[in-house]
Amino acid sequence: MDTTRNNLDTETSPYLLQHRDNPVHWQPWSAEILAEAKAQNKPVLLSVGYAACHWCHVMAHESFEDDGIAALMNDLFINVKLDREERPDLDSLYQNALALLGQQGGWPLTMFLTPDGNPFWGGTYFPKEPRYGRPGFGDVLQTVSNIYQNQPDSVAHNVSQISTALHRLNAGRSGTIPAPEKIDEFGKSCLQLVDPDNGGTKGAPKFPQPSLFSLIWRVANRTGDKILSAAVQLTLNRLSQGGIYDHLGGGFARYAVDEHWLVPHFEKMLYDNAQLIDLLCDVWRVTRNPLYAARIEETITWLLRDMRADGGAFAASLDADSEGVEGKFYVWDIAEITSLLPADDATLFADIYDVTPQGNWEHSTILNRTQSGMELRDDATEKRLADLRNTLLAVRDKRIWPGWDDKVLTDWNAMTIAAMAEAAMVFNRPDWLDYAKLAYNFVIRNLMIGDRFLHSYRNGKAQHAGMLEDYAQMIRTALRLYECFGEQAYLRTATVWCDKVEELFADAKGGYFQSASDASDLVIRQKPFMDNAVPSGNGIMAQNLARLYALTGETKYRDRAETTIAAFAGRIEEQFPNMPGLLLAAEMLQNPVQIVLITNARSQDFILMRRAIFAACLPNRAITILQKGDILPDGHPAQGKTMMEDKVTAYVCQGPVCSAPVTDANDLAKLLADMAGETA
Repeated sequence: MDTTRNNLDTETSPYLLQHRDNPVHWQPWSAEILAEAKAQNKPVLLSVGYAACHWCHVMAHESFEDDGIAALMNDLFINVKLDREERPDLDSLYQNALALLGQQGGWPLTMFLTPDGNPFWGGTYFPKEPRYGRPGFGDVLQTVSNIYQNQPDSVAHNVSQISTALHRLNAGRSGTIPAPEKIDEFGKSCLQLVDPDNGGTKGAPKFPQPSLFSLIWRVANRTGDKILSAAVQLTLNRLSQGGIYDHLGGGFARYAVDEHWLVPHFEKMLYDNAQLIDLLCDVWRVTRNPLYAARIEETITWLLRDMRADGGAFAASLDADSEGVEGKFYVWDIAEITSLLPADDATLFADIYDVTPQGNWEHSTILNRTQSGMELRDDATEKRLADLRNTLLAVRDKRIWPGWDDKVLTDWNAMTIAAMAEAAMVFNRPDWLDYAKLAYNFVIRNLMIGDRFLHSYRNGKAQHAGMLEDYAQMIRTALRLYECFGEQAYLRTATVWCDKVEELFADAKGGYFQSASDASDLVIRQKPFMDNAVPSGNGIMAQNLARLYALTGETKYRDRAETTIAAFAGRIEEQFPNMPGLLLAAEMLQNPVQIVLITNARSQDFILMRRAIFAACLPNRAITILQKGDILPDGHPAQGKTMMEDKVTAYVCQGPVCSAPVTDANDLAKLLADMAGETA
């Protein structure tokens, strides 16, 4: 590979292509480029970011487009540019290394590696000139190069210390699977993290953290704790009415920079919206809050309008910046609004959406409804506001759009498909279910080679070996579609993929590695168990295994789930707010609600019964749909139960005890509501 030129021009990642014209001699990550670094005895400068990252753009404009900085980089280093969304395993590895150096992680990530890929120093954003208490990037480059060339013992010491710590971090800590009562204790303890005034976790910046609030919500419902329930509803109310939500176009931004949810970091990520749809569905089932229903519908509308890639799957993100300015696409001033809307309408809109002459952010207005209350107005007013929003949206659509990263990622798409399918069943939207199935089929067709997933697809090219999260999220999605459609093919597919996970990712000591056993370009294979912006692969995989055990009765799934949870259980006591995925898996394993629906036709009665199931807040459900005469697996508590009088018949089992047969949808709804212990 020619390292005397920029070689990003043949890549498909929008982020990498943003840097193809830099004077820096960027190289894509590969084993070959590491070998070249070794041959030239140069350290590797690894720069990691993603297309929607604001500070990545800033560092690019300041340093990577500067001829002087580029000359230093080209002279002293082999320079590698990495899209963290294409290789989350590498990003996670080097983010952990940076944390072990005592530094705050984030993007852009700037890591300095030995030619074999071992990290020895790093940081995140470096300004071109010294400021913000940070050294100038040119000085950093010269200092690091000097240390590498003249202080090999110091470099070797850092490498050894970081490597030892990474292995220790990767080891997990085995322990006892927490009982349901202990999970409840953990959920209640999470309350101390919650901002009592604004919702979310205390302080700023504020991230939605749907995994954490899903745990709190489940504990609230199981225990009848109204304080926990109120904390989740406060969070969702503030999210739904705040500036972090795009009130014109729909969809949530990645986080808010302030503690009031007013000022978003304007990038919009697929994974955040998928998780928030799921959480909003769960809470709506209990509260029937029309605000949540509205935000679900608007967000799915946004996904289908603005985030669909060619072929039906979903794009990764929308940038924070347009025309080089963060948030420019989204903000307004009062003059624009009064020029576009009739006077009375403009007055109403300004009152509801916090539009003032002085603005609420840098002399502009971020539309939000926090000041006007947490509830929707009457139907007539909301219809009027919707018409006004559509008028403004049509104008906004003519602005210069932020960058669109249209690569299709297997795990993020799986999360979105599952959320859309769930919402389709909850709100009786067969069109959403059709879209979910279309996207699922796209992933199967385009992101699988043989029996293995690839991680990323763009411009007709699928690449990068699938990781644990890809398999785990696709298994979860197949199981959800099985519950939606009742087609055995989805269940069979999920079991096949589970076996593949066992083959490629399982650790004999318990748990699963993030990268497959034949991955050859990592200095260490990590075992993620803490949830971050997306749930950990081990958490989702343990949930899948627990659900498969409830569906099939096969003890191998129970054993694998227990082994996975136990492998990390020794960390739960000190890290429970960061491990909701594994806690939810432990809950599912020990307390599933197994629902069997027996029918001989997809009749109206069957549709009503199935709708009653999806209307109940039962996150630990395992739905089996049988045709008359089908046999349940050995060990299922409803084994031997039959259809009653040729009527669609349901049995609801918890532990070894099953309900009497239920043949009326209203009776089933009441039974499930009582079982859910719903607490508004």
